[in-house]
Amino acid sequence: MNELLQDSVYFGVAVSLFAYWVGIQCRKKWDIPLMNPLLIAMILLIVVFLGTGITFETYSYGAKYLTYFLTPATVCLAVPLYRQVEALKKNLPAVFISIGCGCLAHAAIIVGLSVVLKLEDEILLSFMPKSVTTAIALGVSEELGGIQSLTVVGVCVAGMMGAIMGPAILKWCRVTEPEAQGLALGTASHAIGTSKAVELGEIQGAMSSLAIVVTGILTVILLPVLAKFL
Repeated sequence: MNELLQDSVYFGVAVSLFAYWVGIQCRKKWDIPLMNPLLIAMILLIVVFLGTGITFETYSYGAKYLTYFLTPATVCLAVPLYRQVEALKKNLPAVFISIGCGCLAHAAIIVGLSVVLKLEDEILLSFMPKSVTTAIALGVSEELGGIQSLTVVGVCVAGMMGAIMGPAILKWCRVTEPEAQGLALGTASHAIGTSKAVELGEIQGAMSSLAIVVTGILTVILLPVLAKFL
């Protein structure tokens, strides 16, 4: 099977789009948080690979072309931010304070868990940049000396938990302000959380988009400094 597909530039793209389409159909039929299209697609792809013996290398040969669309897709998130620029100006101090506190909370939680679970420093450093986009997280992980494959797992888990559990947690904590909801999802769960924030409303999507950028910048600046004290 691998030999048949390894030279195909269409297989990875086709199976990824089909898996996501299945996820969307599941979401339409069962409108519950666990029916997240991205989560369904990930599970379906894992089942297919395990069942057929197709390797990740064979899949990624074609799927890598999907990554070309990540940059323009991320840039598109600037559109709702531009539309809500006045709301951003009114809440600028609160925005940056909340994002800064969120970044410090991420680091504190990971350090606390590493102490409780007695994780090695290499594993700790791998999970530190879990709440930023994959490209930034991988760069930070490499600089810190972490394991990049673990970093990817951390980023995926953080994103999926935010998209699935985020709205329920915000409701339980009685966070009703659209700006606060968007900042929370973007700071904790990067682009995947932002996709959920966009579903909640335009203001939430705009604030979450901003949180992705600021969280990424603060992570690049702060984590190498914090790592020296670990």
